[in-house]
Amino acid sequence: MKRSGKAFTFPLMAGLMMLAGTVFASDSASAYRETSLGLYVNAREAYELLQVNDNAILIDVRDPIEIKFTGFAEPTDIHVPWVLADMTRFDAEENTWPMVRNSQFEDQVQAALAQHQVDKETPIIVMCRSGATRSAPAADVIAEMGFSQVYSVSDGFEGSTLSEGDSKGVRALNGWRNSGLPWSYNVDPEVAWHNAQ
Repeated sequence: MKRSGKAFTFPLMAGLMMLAGTVFASDSASAYRETSLGLYVNAREAYELLQVNDNAILIDVRDPIEIKFTGFAEPTDIHVPWVLADMTRFDAEENTWPMVRNSQFEDQVQAALAQHQVDKETPIIVMCRSGATRSAPAADVIAEMGFSQVYSVSDGFEGSTLSEGDSKGVRALNGWRNSGLPWSYNVDPEVAWHNAQ
């Protein structure tokens, strides 16, 4: 599935959409928000880039279970999770299943990019839930493969949480799903990630 459109040169200022100078705490070295390339778009800018550049690629790096219950951006080209819920263990202290790094991420993304015939200058947009901890390290790994235009979606698919009101804590502010952009609970079978193991 490719989109039609003209070539697009993304303005430098859009790359500064992140809150510059803000430090984000993380619980592991592989979870962080800022990328080595320093390229960021919010969900609306990501959609605009996809509309005006036929070659731009959107990669979703969320766990498949997460996508099942929260939805999927319709123009997604590639789905490869950065981390996966480990259903073989339960963390009683955290009251949840731990998330573990997808050990096949690099190989799976490289294969998908090759299948899409993505060249090293193609804009690649990486999206997770909220732009905090998964899209950035995933974007860095893709940049390390030699791709020079790798963007992290700063507000992700679900966006930010509301800070007040009856729905305080609900992810209902910005993000792909809350910005009126095309999404669905249906996942394109040609895009859906399959565990090869």
